Amino acid sequence: MYNPDFWEVQLDPADLERYPAAAAIWHEDDEDQRLRHHGRERTEQLFPPVMDLVGGALTERQREAVMLYFLHDKTQEEVAEIMGINRRVVSQHLFGIRRNGRQVAVPSPGCEPCVGNGGSSPMPE
Repeated sequence: MYNPDFWEVQLDPADLERYPAAAAIWHEDDEDQRLRHHGRERTEQLFPPVMDLVGGALTERQREAVMLYFLHDKTQEEVAEIMGINRRVVSQHLFGIRRNGRQVAVPSPGCEPCVGNGGSSPMPE
């Protein structure tokens, strides 16, 4: 059935089979998958001891933001939506507050390394 809202292009399945899956932008080979799972396992191993060390110094909201961002790989926007707060507040929970380029409030304990390297995860490789 023709749908005027979409352009429909008829393709022969044999034509699609000529293109290997590795040519697709979403393709993940075995090595990519192994590395992704290894990184996830390492994060899951390291996160509990880190939270034991710094968790007592965090507020409940900071702990929630840190867990969503670092453990569950959510973006700041996703964390903000889940927590029902502004994305800037999430950033402040994770990395501290800066005014005129000066640090006026420290980041959540344990996240200081994030501030100096562009906000990437503080977990070692």
